Amino acid sequence: MGEVASSYGGQALRRLLDVVSQLGAERRSESVLRSILDAARDLAAARYAAVGVPDGDGGFALFLTAGVDARTWERIGALPRTHGLLGELVTRPEVIRLADIRTDPRFRYYPPAHPQMRSFLGVPIMAGGEVVAALYLADKEGAAEFTDADQELIETLAGHAALAVVNAQRQERLRELSIADERTRIARDLHDSVTQSLFSLTLAAESAATVAGGDSRAAPHLDRVRELSQSALAELRALTETLRPPDVDREGLGDALRKRVALLRAVHDVPIELQVRGRGGGGAVGREVLKVANEAIGNALAHAEPGSIRVQLDLGRDALRLGVSDDGRGFDLAEARRASRRLGLTSMRERAEALGGSLVIDAAPGTCTTVTLEVPAG
Repeated sequence: MGEVASSYGGQALRRLLDVVSQLGAERRSESVLRSILDAARDLAAARYAAVGVPDGDGGFALFLTAGVDARTWERIGALPRTHGLLGELVTRPEVIRLADIRTDPRFRYYPPAHPQMRSFLGVPIMAGGEVVAALYLADKEGAAEFTDADQELIETLAGHAALAVVNAQRQERLRELSIADERTRIARDLHDSVTQSLFSLTLAAESAATVAGGDSRAAPHLDRVRELSQSALAELRALTETLRPPDVDREGLGDALRKRVALLRAVHDVPIELQVRGRGGGGAVGREVLKVANEAIGNALAHAEPGSIRVQLDLGRDALRLGVSDDGRGFDLAEARRASRRLGLTSMRERAEALGGSLVIDAAPGTCTTVTLEVPAG
């Protein structure tokens, strides 16, 4: 790092050290990447910056930007795919530095409303020989192009950033697995212990009723014990089933969604109304629709502060239609897209498009939010 200090000065070195120290304290991948993005833009004096995490399927699982306002992002539209120079940095992980990106043969085009950027610096963030993210910087401020010192500084940042990104992703995955394992353990323990105890109680009540014979005083009480134990056993079996991960292929989309909503009702103090029409909806289409439903309901619970949520699922012969609406505080859709090009609102739209369908999000600050998904049943 001594060469960086000599070529770029103590201020840049201190900023770099501060960022590296900060990254070690972050535990969520989006926070880590936002810190990397802001630091890279600042260190290289770039007007525009972006950081993307490839999803391995021609797109980005996460794409954050800086320097582009909300209205511009709204006009640009869909999240970029890993094509052109964006893809080049992912598939052939080498630093790319250009005085004018538009003159490079690998450059494709700028979408309508996209800023016309010129100077460009792209640096992959690599761990274990794989690209875990890519940094894109454009339009060097105060100069025609990025310098050797800029490149050296951003490469140094990327080297430290790789470990932070991998650690944050690993922590998030471990949390997901821990929750899944705990749910499975609780379901197993309930089945093995409490369920058996209730079943034994039911048998004991039936035996006691037989022994009591015609005792008119004891019979009603024993019948009541038997009814309560049978009811508790049925409720416990239903609860145990909701703790197990939903299986769309085995249960169908409707039942899988019912299980998911039942769990959310138990966890969150928010009424969730569910209406399902029709049957079926298995396979890849059903699994993707369930993911959209999870995302839409989760967004409402996490951000909208709703008094209630309504979910409607129509399983038609030719099309599947999902609607999720809440009476919460709403949000600025354009601002949400600008602040985090995350696999959230954008991913729902991409899933719909991949299935040949459509997704409409009706949202505004201070009003209810409605997410409507429609895809072909096939």
